[in-house]
Amino acid sequence: MTDARPTGDRPADIEIRIAPARVPYRQALAEMTARNAAIGANGTGGGATRELVWLLEHPPVYTAGTSAAREDLLDARFDVVEAGRGGRYTYHGPGQRIGYLMLDLRGRSRDVRGFVHAVEGWVIDTLGDFGCAAWRAPGRIGIWTRGPDGAEAKVGAIGVRIRRWVTMHGFSVNLSPDLSHFGGIVPCGIADYGVTSLAALGLDVSAEAWDKALLARMGAFLAQLEPETTE
Repeated sequence: MTDARPTGDRPADIEIRIAPARVPYRQALAEMTARNAAIGANGTGGGATRELVWLLEHPPVYTAGTSAAREDLLDARFDVVEAGRGGRYTYHGPGQRIGYLMLDLRGRSRDVRGFVHAVEGWVIDTLGDFGCAAWRAPGRIGIWTRGPDGAEAKVGAIGVRIRRWVTMHGFSVNLSPDLSHFGGIVPCGIADYGVTSLAALGLDVSAEAWDKALLARMGAFLAQLEPETTE
């Protein structure tokens, strides 16, 4: 399903794709890679491929980032795929919302840290719309909140790759996944903290509700990517 209508702060020149069914990770990775390359070819005789924000879920899978350590793969009970993004091992599966971002930073701020910070802020602000206070934690990758026991736990993950200033990969948010599936890995290489979900926190948030809230904040997210101007 593709929805490209300019609703609210959603720009008409960015394709918004919402997958109606789970997309196998390898298939998504191949499509992302091709789209990233096509966007990168814009202006060099490669046509005019639109940027893409793709919202979806995957069947259960473990993905390995470029810094993945073999000892962090504890039980390969699901398919393990080399993702090519930054970071270590993570889990994707039903009940977890994925956002893949294929955006051209050549006309925006060419700032990798700034892009990651903006993605984190987009997710954190959207979580707040559902009553989930979340934050960044210095030295720990991801989006954090308080679990049911009051201890800090990860509720979202960030992993991106930027090729020739065109982004790919993005973020994941735990709406209602089976949290036991994270037990096959050390998520993002951080063993001292757990993983939680909105469902575990007593928050019933559907994929449709999440997507609507996220996209309502898309304009503010994109504004964070604009280059600073000087008088």
